[in-house]
Amino acid sequence: MAKAPTDKTHLPSRHVTEGPARAPHRSYFYAMGLGEAEIHQPWVGVATCWNEAAPCNIALNRQAQAVKLGVKQGGGTPREFTTITVTDGIAMGHEGMRSSLASREAIADTVELTMRGHCYDALVGLAGCDKSLPGMMMAMVRLNTPSVFIYGGSILPGKAPAGADVPEQYRDRDLTVQDMFEAVGNHQAGNLSDAALDILERVACPSAGACGGQFTANTMACVSEAIGLALPNSSGAPAPYESRDQYSTASGEAVMHLIEKNIRARDVVTRKSLENAARVVACTGGSTNAGLHLPAIAHEAGIDFNLQDVCDIFRETPYFVDLKPGGQYVAKDLYEAGGVPVVMKELRKAGLIHEDCITATGKTIGETLDETKGEADGKVIYPVETPITKTGGVVGLMGNLAPEGAIVKVAGMEAQHQIFTGPARCFESEEDAFEAVKARKYEEGEVIVIRNEGPAGGPGMREMLATTAALSGQGMGKKVALITDGRFSGATRGFCVGHVGPEAAHGGPIALLKDGDIITLNAIEGTISVDLSDEEMDARRAAWSGPKTTIYASGALWKYAQLVGSAQLGACTHPGATSESHVYMDL
Repeated sequence: MAKAPTDKTHLPSRHVTEGPARAPHRSYFYAMGLGEAEIHQPWVGVATCWNEAAPCNIALNRQAQAVKLGVKQGGGTPREFTTITVTDGIAMGHEGMRSSLASREAIADTVELTMRGHCYDALVGLAGCDKSLPGMMMAMVRLNTPSVFIYGGSILPGKAPAGADVPEQYRDRDLTVQDMFEAVGNHQAGNLSDAALDILERVACPSAGACGGQFTANTMACVSEAIGLALPNSSGAPAPYESRDQYSTASGEAVMHLIEKNIRARDVVTRKSLENAARVVACTGGSTNAGLHLPAIAHEAGIDFNLQDVCDIFRETPYFVDLKPGGQYVAKDLYEAGGVPVVMKELRKAGLIHEDCITATGKTIGETLDETKGEADGKVIYPVETPITKTGGVVGLMGNLAPEGAIVKVAGMEAQHQIFTGPARCFESEEDAFEAVKARKYEEGEVIVIRNEGPAGGPGMREMLATTAALSGQGMGKKVALITDGRFSGATRGFCVGHVGPEAAHGGPIALLKDGDIITLNAIEGTISVDLSDEEMDARRAAWSGPKTTIYASGALWKYAQLVGSAQLGACTHPGATSESHVYMDL
């Protein structure tokens, strides 16, 4: 039986498809081969971050075709469009990294503008690399459309060839891009030959997909399921798996059900679902960048959920999923062990999940978990009763050196290494610090300080993976600490504290530090302090000459620096839902 025509009285696409006045608009649609029935169906934007910049994004175009098939099967008209991506692995360690966090805002903005300009009724968003995942989810919540998110999938782990002339530490185990960044430090220390480095770089990343450990991309992919915007277990299958197409088709069908039921993104993304997402980040030892992206998603919904709220959840959540960089396994292994649904089942056993949150399936989290058959395997996913550690893999710090807070990843760190006291060694930029590390111009026991790398001061809040990986490669990862008003990659390990706020550009205490100041970091108690009196800090502030001038006096990064807010609130560039005077879907 033919489906009845859609009543578009309350759908945005009526503005471009319905009535005599829209005859010119419909003529454009006929020009693209659409038929009358397709024009009068609900219109679904299928947004991808496809590009040829990196393996994270290269498979998204194919997956989008499967999404479109699902939309058509559900009685909708899909319209594919693309937006930018800046891939962190390529941008890392040089000036290009300043574009990374700003790209999150550009992704959200461009998806919003495309949706608004063409009056699409719903959104399926596909993303593969770090900032593109939160950027796409931010757009969904900002627009408050019926929305389904789908991850492009992780890369397969690499392996050194049998008999290859590489050090023992690289043989007979999974390799990721993290190993390559750390290999640079080993090479600088004289422990890895040019030939071995050449072998490893050719095998570490053997397929399409995003970085395989629980780095930022996979962390935010897990968030997409936990928060309810993605279908259960859709984040797990590696990018080369053909099963990803099935998840894509199902996502296209699912968004049509959401239109029918008028379930919108802000029905899904609530304070409770954000807390569920933070739980999953903590128990998987996820990236510190979640402490930036979860508040940013909350901001789009008008929900007060800042860095400290995230860290409070991290602190009381057990860490029981053994993933790189702190653990042994990669995203493919988590998928094969049952994925995020099994992780959330374990959290539910401990009473740590809000079960009444609605999801993109139209069902609640509780209903979804009731249908999940898998159980913890005790290898990748430990039972929640016997976790790896009793508190989360990421914790927040607060003190006179970071009045707005800071964040550190402790997954895989022994308790004795979670307290560190040492003299400051200050650097005014990541480049200065990296050159000093490369030349071994630092001492064991020091706290390396990298400032002027915050959201506004950088600009762009760069990640410090090149520096931290070089330290690890030199065998100094446990012998020094590092703090910054910038960020860290999800692949960073060691005592590395990021998001120190207020940032140096805003006159935060990190701007006032001098070489030799004694800094104490305590991830067990959640404190970060410098041994200076208030009087001394006030005197230094009075003598402070103001923020370092950057070379960005025009263009996108200048504009970003003028608009960006505090890292503790997500480093956002607009007032958010609390200031909006309309909802897109109701115009």
